[in-house]
Amino acid sequence: MIETATLIAIAIVLVAIVIAFLWTKSSKKRIESLEEKAKSQLKEAEHKAQDLLQDAQKKIQEKERSSHQMLLEKEKMLAEKVKSERESLQTEYKAQCDALFGKEQSFKEECRKLESDRNAFTKKEVELELLTKDLNERRETLAQKEQEIEEALRLHRATLETISGLSAEEAKKSLVESLTIEAKEQAQADAKEMIEEVTMEANQKAKKIIIQSIQRVATETAIENAITTFHIDNDEMKGRIIGREGRNIRALEAATGVEIIVDDTPETIVLSGFDPVRREVARLALHRLVQDGRIHPARIEEVVEKVKKQIEEEIIETGKRTLIDLGIHGMHPDLVRLIGKMKYRSSYGQNLLQHSRETANLCATMASELGLNPKKAKRAGLLHDIGKVPDEEPELPHALLGMKLCQQYKEKPDICNAVGAHHDEVEMETLIAPIVQVCDAISGARPGARREIVEAYIKRLNDLEKLALSYPGVKKTYAIQAGRELRVIVGAEQTDDDAVEELSQEIAQRIQDEMTYPGQVKITVIRETRAVSYAK
Repeated sequence: MIETATLIAIAIVLVAIVIAFLWTKSSKKRIESLEEKAKSQLKEAEHKAQDLLQDAQKKIQEKERSSHQMLLEKEKMLAEKVKSERESLQTEYKAQCDALFGKEQSFKEECRKLESDRNAFTKKEVELELLTKDLNERRETLAQKEQEIEEALRLHRATLETISGLSAEEAKKSLVESLTIEAKEQAQADAKEMIEEVTMEANQKAKKIIIQSIQRVATETAIENAITTFHIDNDEMKGRIIGREGRNIRALEAATGVEIIVDDTPETIVLSGFDPVRREVARLALHRLVQDGRIHPARIEEVVEKVKKQIEEEIIETGKRTLIDLGIHGMHPDLVRLIGKMKYRSSYGQNLLQHSRETANLCATMASELGLNPKKAKRAGLLHDIGKVPDEEPELPHALLGMKLCQQYKEKPDICNAVGAHHDEVEMETLIAPIVQVCDAISGARPGARREIVEAYIKRLNDLEKLALSYPGVKKTYAIQAGRELRVIVGAEQTDDDAVEELSQEIAQRIQDEMTYPGQVKITVIRETRAVSYAK
């Protein structure tokens, strides 16, 4: 039994040894296969690495070539830029040299002129010395003759005193009185004759007198509008316009460029701004927002943009309609737009578009009466204040700015000169210019056209009355018709009929010399005799 067990154990051990041997042999084969597989993968990885390395080297070479090409192009561009700058500098240098040469030539020419002037001056100086010497000799001769004449006059005066029985002083006084009376009568007669001749003369002399007399420009003092008042139905709307923490009113001010003042004034909002178009945009936008009831920043911006487009269309339409009404054609569209903007601008309280239309019609009428071109005069009258409504605000007087705008938009030179000269900023070159100047003054100075400061108006009336009261024989003076007529009442005992006309002319001349006033002032001198009786 023990041997059998031993044999079984030995058999088991032998089987285990065989199995172990077989397992070891199969493991070696697997390890060898794995090693071969690893070697093949290693070779594939090496091939892939070499391929990647070659691709990287190719890309690096391509980048180097492209970089080199870019550098070449940049160098070429820099060379062209340097060449162009060198050419421009050479051109500028040549132009400066030419300018310097021209200045040198003009300087030499001026030197030659100065030399010739100096020679002429020297020659005239010699001639003046000769003339002075001759004058001194003549003065001596004249002094001798004056002495002889004085002696002869003394003898003649003595003879006359002996004959007439009057002294020299008495005769002189009598002669001066008679000559004074005669001179006054002659002056009044001559004045009447001159007035009658001027009234009866024909076109040429009348044109000259009219144009010389109308070149005087009035100086008005008035107030410009800078605010617009917007009325609302109730004060609750003010809170909605202001919005939460003021966001609505800030959005409205930012969109329109106008300051909006909401204070304690009942049912009123004030829009403040120097641009009348912006104020009109703000007014219409507020009107739409209040009617609609939806007031918030997004809605405000939308409404303001719509109103701006509407106002711009109205401006262009107003300009076109104005040109059609006046019969003016061929004007640049930008000038038409500026004419339309005049509707929203006031000048001293007078609507600028209405003032320009009045001036244009007056210019056409006056030009027709004077035998000039009425179409040109009407065109210049319409455009004379175009410089008050520019899109930008340059530091120029409106007359000069208007002239520049007319030149920019290809208006004729006489039109441009009339626009620029209507306030004497430039010299008048045509007869249209003084016509535009006087028609501008007529339109602005007519009664009710413009507002005037009350103090200045009252002071001007008082100055008129005081000036007339300073003459002897004047009892009362009345400035009527807004200072455009002065009535002077004189005493019948102290002034005769001939002196009345002389007094009116003297007052008119003094007002014209000493005072500033719009238009013209009519002086009426009244002399009357009153007989008063009482029935008892």
